Amino acid sequence: MEKKALYKMHADVCKALAHAIRIEIIDVLKEKELTFGDIAGKTGVAKSNLSQHLTVMVQKGILNHRKKGLHVYYKLSSTKVYDTFYMMREVLKEKLKTQNEVLKKFK
Repeated sequence: MEKKALYKMHADVCKALAHAIRIEIIDVLKEKELTFGDIAGKTGVAKSNLSQHLTVMVQKGILNHRKKGLHVYYKLSSTKVYDTFYMMREVLKEKLKTQNEVLKKFK
């Protein structure tokens, strides 16, 4: 695969993650698959809005879904999705720690 095409695919997935609700969905799904209703209950996101976010995440390969009876279940497509989420969270924590240390010098 040409590198430019891979970069574009990577950017598309990153764009799909560039929303606080989608990041929250990853956090909620870190341990187990949940139904649409469970995700709505845990996030407090309106069902119509949640549906749009989940659709994007499935289309981009971030989540898998399956239907069973009247319920739709969602789960992370790979444990690597949460691993990446966690690593980015750690980078953010390091940045905040550095900023706090700089601020303390000015007090």
